[in-house]
Amino acid sequence: MSGFTRSVVDALDAVVVGRRPEIEVVVAALAADRHVLLEGPPGTGKSTLLRALAASADVELVFVEGNAELTPARLIGTFDPARVLAEGYSPEVFLDGPLIEALRSGALLYIEEINRVPEETLNVIITAMSERELTVPRLGRVVAAQGFRVVAAMNPFDAIGTARISSAVYDRVCRVVMGYQELIDENRIVARETGAVGDSKIGRRAVRVVRASRVHGDVRIGSSVRGSIDLVLIAEQLASLRDGSIDDDALGLDAALAALSGRIRVREGGGRNAEDVVRELWAANPAETDDDGAGDSGADGSPPEAGAGKA
Repeated sequence: MSGFTRSVVDALDAVVVGRRPEIEVVVAALAADRHVLLEGPPGTGKSTLLRALAASADVELVFVEGNAELTPARLIGTFDPARVLAEGYSPEVFLDGPLIEALRSGALLYIEEINRVPEETLNVIITAMSERELTVPRLGRVVAAQGFRVVAAMNPFDAIGTARISSAVYDRVCRVVMGYQELIDENRIVARETGAVGDSKIGRRAVRVVRASRVHGDVRIGSSVRGSIDLVLIAEQLASLRDGSIDDDALGLDAALAALSGRIRVREGGGRNAEDVVRELWAANPAETDDDGAGDSGADGSPPEAGAGKA
């Protein structure tokens, strides 16, 4: 895999903010002919990293969305029924699924949310990873071309609709954990995605509120940096529609409720809803004053009181 070099790392480092150590490990694992599992919550750049990597290394990326409907037939492919009736079973009438496509072309097979894949389909993936080939009834043996790798991603914190990944998968992959970026990196991401408005009080406040959502006592799953980006963009448009200031507190709260109330997951039995928590987080993370700096927040991006919540 000569395409996975230091120049690829440098190119990815310019695209994916705050991820150089993880980028280096992923590139090294692929260069070493290994399969890779990226594990981390949503919004931590897993898909962005893989798509940028494929572009920078000039390799094909075959995308598969992991879900309960991903049957072995959908992953492998199937014979065209109409052509089978007319021509019989032959390799020419087989419709390649993403796995066979990746095997034949030596591509990176990117499986998103692999922990949502049914067990019988997961067994097919394990075989392809282990043997670098697959035997399909009536089609025969398909041997992987040079360059074939499986790169999977999963969110370990969302248990709804997911299954426990077996040790058989972990034994065949190199696991790279991707947590949330540091405060300074999330500020850079928001500024890059939203322009000048993101590199301002509203942008930095949005990041602090989102980061505080991840440590709030009533929240099971907090928001990703996408929540900060949406908050800023909505606030910018609300300010224009209302002919008001983007730093208006009520305007910002409206933007925060729209951007965050659907992203956070409150703990069951706590007696609170997402809107209540967002209002609390917004109030607990006020806008900077003229004397404040962008780096006054704690290590997790929130003031001490922001993550208090209920036990």
